[in-house]
Parts: sequence; structure tokens; C-alpha cells
Amino acid sequence: MYQNGLKRGIDFMLSLIGLIVLSPLFIVIALIIKGTSSGPVFFKQKRVGKNKEYFNILKFRTMRTDTPKDCPTHLLSNPDQYITSIGRFLRKTSLDELPQIINILKGDMAVIGPRPALWNQYDLIEERDKYKANDIKPGLTGWAQINGRDELEIDVKAQLDGYYAEHISFLFDCKCFLGTITSVLKSDGVVEGGTGEIKKEVQQ
Repeated sequence: MYQNGLKRGIDFMLSLIGLIVLSPLFIVIALIIKGTSSGPVFFKQKRVGKNKEYFNILKFRTMRTDTPKDCPTHLLSNPDQYITSIGRFLRKTSLDELPQIINILKGDMAVIGPRPALWNQYDLIEERDKYKANDIKPGLTGWAQINGRDELEIDVKAQLDGYYAEHISFLFDCKCFLGTITSVLKSDGVVEGGTGEIKKEVQQ
């Protein structure tokens, strides 16, 4: 019952309320981005959604417009050279992810779920297939996010995403949501320009 409508209803209400409440913050961030670097406020990128269907994810732009397209940050030789002055702060605090509230409102994403892979992250997509983690909507945050984020290796991340896909429930989503708040406040798992850098013990 939870997956067959209730989860989507909760996602819709939370994203609508979040968009209204956070609209002043959206405006402030947008003005700072426009005032400190050239280019658009939002960054669009093709990502993998439910059943491996593509959609365009929205983020606040944190990198210069000459950054190589469709390339994960950890694959850039020197990612620091492309990050804007405000971009570093937005990424560290995860504020760059806020526009994905719009993706949730549209139904492309859920509040909780596996983080959407880039269309060309074939290794991660293939690993998630093993655990049926591509069969559910990607999320703004999820079980893997609060258990390591950028620190996780691909196979570990896919296993955690699969564990979530197998155990979806309202209480599990609440646990992920509350864990995300703690992780964001601590900036846990943020490894700029890297992934799989540190192996972490998974929460039980």
C-alpha cells in the first residue's frame, strides 16, 4: 500500500510545502549565483530514473560553464578549478540539490530513494540492476547517502540501494530522512572530486 500511492502522495505534499517555504532561499541563492559567475542559475543534466528512463535533474549551478559535460566530478582531473566561489559552499551544504524539489513535484523523483545516476555511469547502473535498485524512483536522498555518500565504492553503493529497494516502508523513509539531516549538518561523506575514497562501516 505504501509504495502503491501513499509514498507518492507524501512526496508530492512535502515537495509542494518545501517549494513554498524555501522560495525565499531559492531567490537568495539564485541572486548570488548570478552575481558571482556567468551562466544560468540552474544546471540540467540527463539522469537515470525509474526503470532506467531518462529525465533532466535540476540543481543550482556550482561549476563554470566550461566544465566538461556529462562527466562525474570524481572523473575530472582537477575539479576544484571548475567550481565557482559560491559553488563550493552550496555543494558542501547540499544546498545545490534543493531544485530537485521540482523534480519530486513533477514525479521524476521521490524524497527518499537511490541517488539518480548519470546516464553514462554504466558501472553503477549495471550494479544496481543486480539488486533491482533501478526499478524504483531515484531520490533526493537515501540509504546510501547516509551511509557514506561519495566515500562509497560503486558495488557498496549499489548494495545499499538494493537493500532500500527491498525494504521500502514509511518508517525506513523516516529513518533515511532524519539521517540525512544529521549527515548534512556534519557534511558527512562529501569527498570533492572523489568516490570510494574511504570505506565506511554501514549503519545497522
